[in-house]
Amino acid sequence: MTEDDQDAVFHALASQSRRRMLDLIKAAPGCAVSDVVRHFDVSRVAVMKHLAVLEAANLIVSKKCGRVRQLHINAVPIQMIHERWTTEFSAHWAGRLTGLKYRMESRK
Repeated sequence: MTEDDQDAVFHALASQSRRRMLDLIKAAPGCAVSDVVRHFDVSRVAVMKHLAVLEAANLIVSKKCGRVRQLHINAVPIQMIHERWTTEFSAHWAGRLTGLKYRMESRK
């Protein structure tokens, strides 16, 4: 994942509306754009612009089925960022907690 890819993900997730759209799509995989539009008090065009940002960040995948565009979440970019930022720190703190556990047990 390039720095530009990460920037796109962070930009997409910076919007409360886009995060809500991701939640809706996650809860109803394959939902139509009209299903998402129904939950917002903005125009269909505004929702489509938000969805375009999410798709550009590779956070959603859309598939055209006849006249309906089905939406699916793609959690891979979020997982990659999570691993980049937490794996090293998680290992560090897990090791520290294990050491603390052993020290506390040895005092018994």
